[in-house]
Amino acid sequence: TAAGNDGPNNSTIGSPGKNYGSVTVGATYNNLTSSLVATLEVNQKPFTVIPMVGSSKLDEPIEGKIIFGGHGKEKNLSEINATNSILLVERGSDVEGELLYFSIKEKNAADAGAKALIVYNNEPGIFLGELTHEFIEPGYKPRIPVVSIDREEGLEIKRIIEENNSASLHLFFNPDFIAHFSSRGPVSPFYIKPDIVAPGAYINTTQNNGGYNFTSGTSYAAPHVSGAAALLIQKNPGIHHHEIKSLLLTTTEPVSDAYGQKFSLKDAGGGRLNIGKAIDATLIIQPPNFVAFLSSDNQIWEQIFELKSLVGNLENIQVEFDGAKSIEFSKVVEGNYLKTRLKITGNDFGDYEGRIIVNQNGDKYTIPFLIHYTEGSISASQDLGKLFFKVYYPDEWSFTKITITNSKNAETQTISATPSNPASITMYENGLYWIQGKIKVNDESLDVYDIIQVNTVLPGTLRPFDFFNLPERQIGIVVTMVVIIGLIGIKFSRQKSREV
Repeated sequence: TAAGNDGPNNSTIGSPGKNYGSVTVGATYNNLTSSLVATLEVNQKPFTVIPMVGSSKLDEPIEGKIIFGGHGKEKNLSEINATNSILLVERGSDVEGELLYFSIKEKNAADAGAKALIVYNNEPGIFLGELTHEFIEPGYKPRIPVVSIDREEGLEIKRIIEENNSASLHLFFNPDFIAHFSSRGPVSPFYIKPDIVAPGAYINTTQNNGGYNFTSGTSYAAPHVSGAAALLIQKNPGIHHHEIKSLLLTTTEPVSDAYGQKFSLKDAGGGRLNIGKAIDATLIIQPPNFVAFLSSDNQIWEQIFELKSLVGNLENIQVEFDGAKSIEFSKVVEGNYLKTRLKITGNDFGDYEGRIIVNQNGDKYTIPFLIHYTEGSISASQDLGKLFFKVYYPDEWSFTKITITNSKNAETQTISATPSNPASITMYENGLYWIQGKIKVNDESLDVYDIIQVNTVLPGTLRPFDFFNLPERQIGIVVTMVVIIGLIGIKFSRQKSREV
């Protein structure tokens, strides 16, 4: 499923990509020449910029002072000294209806002696600009690098350069890079989205007229993963869908930003699709990733993985850990199970990302994980189809809102607890449930989490009114109508009694 094209802000993955059971695919560039990326620092502060199509890589960064040049018109630049500067201009024009192409802005800036051009958006958000297009003048060729930046950061730079400033702009090829438009997670504290990323920028794809065109979007990244899944089915007839997912997700390659830092799980999921590694893989690992919930009163998480060999060989398995130094890791392989134990130390609460790396006969499999480490906690236990909740916080707390979500259909139930009134709820269906609590401590609301596999609901257990075989919404409408009719009847009866 495509993640969507509403990035780069967080939590922008919508339906159906946010669904728990889907394989959600974000977009990367690829290791071809389309992977041109840019970095910008102003007074040593980094800003996010995107090279415009038609710009070329630099051998070394451009250093200089940023000067504001209005909308980049000849008239704007004739009023300033832009020689050897990095020019900042606004997208569009101050004249309604005037088409001021990026190629025109670039030509004007180069003619004025600028070394580079930054164009900030005239509306919220960032954009991908093109210097080469069908309306350019004959013989036009870009002479200086041009990048785009979103409006908020562009206006921030405009304020900064009112005083002395020093800037550094660089354009270079990166082996891979998350596309700026690719929607980001998280969508839930209980699972990782996106799952994976694949090439989705400047994809040479077909058109309705039988021709080809370069197009970008996560809708062009998802088919790469679908095609890889088809190849896995061709090689392994009868393979189960969750096994395909494991092979795809555990054989990915990490994706790094322009500064060499790995993208977060919320940006890139487990990493970029590697079809070759997925096809050659022979080890299926379940689950292919996980989320753990640790707290000050429970600092240990045990995760068990089921292993299956496509060639009947589970020998020579080696396991490594890549994570924070405050996490102690131990493991043991017993038969077709890999049993791991993670223990966190200290009181540095927050989220932690890491990877468990499994090696077998030269093949490498990566299991990404996310740890929520909270000061408080919520834990659920069960008995005969009923859940009981225990809330913990080291200081005094007054109230906790508890939301129970069915992972299968996303149906939620909400209850509350206080220190003197613990919460419980009757369940009517077995399955995996996500528990989220919001503990109120003074004026703050603190999130805590747990998961539970409910398995004590007896067969044939019905919810109230289930014997009517009506949806809850319709039942609510019927009950409301009965109450209204009853109130009208009482009022009418009283009125009659007064008239007698």
